Amino acid sequence: MKKLLAVAAAVAAFSVHAGDLTVAATPVPHAEILNFVKPQLEKEGVNLKVKEFTDYIQPNVQVAEKRLDANFFQHQPYLDEFNKAKGTHLVSVTGVHIEPLGVYSSKIKKLDELPSGATVVIPNDATNGGRALLLLDKAGVIKLKDNSNILSTVKDVAQNPKNVKFRELEAATIPRVLTQVDIALINTNYALEAKLNP
Repeated sequence: MKKLLAVAAAVAAFSVHAGDLTVAATPVPHAEILNFVKPQLEKEGVNLKVKEFTDYIQPNVQVAEKRLDANFFQHQPYLDEFNKAKGTHLVSVTGVHIEPLGVYSSKIKKLDELPSGATVVIPNDATNGGRALLLLDKAGVIKLKDNSNILSTVKDVAQNPKNVKFRELEAATIPRVLTQVDIALINTNYALEAKLNP
């Protein structure tokens, strides 16, 4: 409940021009959370409009272009990398929850069952791809040159004892290829939408 109140406070902080506030969010769970706090904000005079996006790029682009007031979907490293890559100057208003990343498979039940030469899919954006590699490093599937670097890439894999083959795809599309690969590292919001269990 404290996190939901933090979301409400963050959204309310944007309502300097009393009345309407339009916020971009991924459908699950971000839009659900915003819609949950919407009645409380109405009591405070804020008319919250939630615009749903299924990708991670357009919410930032539309806020940068002032077509939307704010967005709610990303962690700070992703925002920093987006600003650097796109030349934008978006800022964080407040910290909120971070969506975990999970390992999913339709072929194996445990990571130690991962076969040699397995195909592993990770997100193709810098920070979530790095988070996926850090998770695989922590699980002992690979060893990275620097297991504290969230911006690690496949080129930073120092040891790959199972000789896994990496595929990098746009995060939103990964659940669709789950049956075609051995494991996929999927952001929780997309896993929830696809009704997957890690």
